Amino acid sequence: MAGNSQRRGRRATPRKGATIGSGGKNRAGLKGKGRTLPADERPWHKGYSGTEPLPERTAWKQEKERRAAAAEGRAPKIGKPGTRDTTSKRAGTGGGRPAPARSGPRVSPGRRAAPAKDAPELLVGRNPVLESLRANVPATALYVAQGIDLDDRVAESVRTAADRGIAILEVTRAELDRMTGGVLHQGIGLQVPPFAYEPFEDLLAAAGEQAAPLLVALDGVTDPRNLGAVIRSAAAFGAHGVFVPERRAAGITATAWRTSAGAAARLPVAQVTNLTRSLKACQQAGFVVVGLDADGETDLYDLEVAVGPVVVVVGSEGRGLSRLVGSTCDLRVSIPMAAEVESLNASVAAAVTLAEITRRRAAAGWPAPAA
Repeated sequence: MAGNSQRRGRRATPRKGATIGSGGKNRAGLKGKGRTLPADERPWHKGYSGTEPLPERTAWKQEKERRAAAAEGRAPKIGKPGTRDTTSKRAGTGGGRPAPARSGPRVSPGRRAAPAKDAPELLVGRNPVLESLRANVPATALYVAQGIDLDDRVAESVRTAADRGIAILEVTRAELDRMTGGVLHQGIGLQVPPFAYEPFEDLLAAAGEQAAPLLVALDGVTDPRNLGAVIRSAAAFGAHGVFVPERRAAGITATAWRTSAGAAARLPVAQVTNLTRSLKACQQAGFVVVGLDADGETDLYDLEVAVGPVVVVVGSEGRGLSRLVGSTCDLRVSIPMAAEVESLNASVAAAVTLAEITRRRAAAGWPAPAA
């Protein structure tokens, strides 16, 4: 044949032209679904009165569910007026695939589930575990990996745990890796119970019974090590309690337990829903609220109200006091520094302030803080 008619893959049929219409195949798809039902005619809406007839498809689904329930000898899963119909696909039954049951919080793939608020925590590392045991931090179990290199720290940790009656459990390294979430644990871990917070009302009432009550409040301190250090300083300088916000702030974790060197077990700590409201409650109880601010108008060495009921408010590590908390404070106190330094660490600033308050109270004749 002439030309290029013998090439492989050539088109043997004429090119198909544009299709006109669908031959009635898309007629059902183009048909409208009818009017949108008002609220009082939707069985799943709270405005449904129960007197209007059910939509045809809803009635068919409910009748199907009644027959299935009668055959199985159970009550039909049909929603009440004002609730979403349990026989619909969106509810996870009926014609659709049932939704999987969840026993915990929904977690995206690749992310670890956050521990429950009342779940025990695991403090890991040879030095942290030994320091916590020395400080009599409450513990429920000591985990030791199989085949661990026994050094003086591990031996003392095991001996101290045995003397205190703490359960000593030998686990595999793989199991300890799973328990710690891959954190470097050095083959040892100490399980501490969830911290028991004091109700703020009880903390305030107990402090008010003291001759010179002293409380410490933390405004957005997110580092648990700073929280533990502040609790340790508060206990050392005779404070009667510490309170922190529930949200966007550090709580008493295993790290805070260790940093406080056991002081968290002796000093009451409360969590409050609204820090500003709690500070106002302290003011109504007769406390003077003193906020630590690098730009404060009052010098720490001129703090004459230190001999009376005082609440010392420590700001966060980066931004200091928040706007609402700062405006609630009766005084803004700055710490004089000889060198040009931007600011002090939150726990250091709290320790310096509490030491000055203790010095002023001792000069005024108040007894020294109890050991």
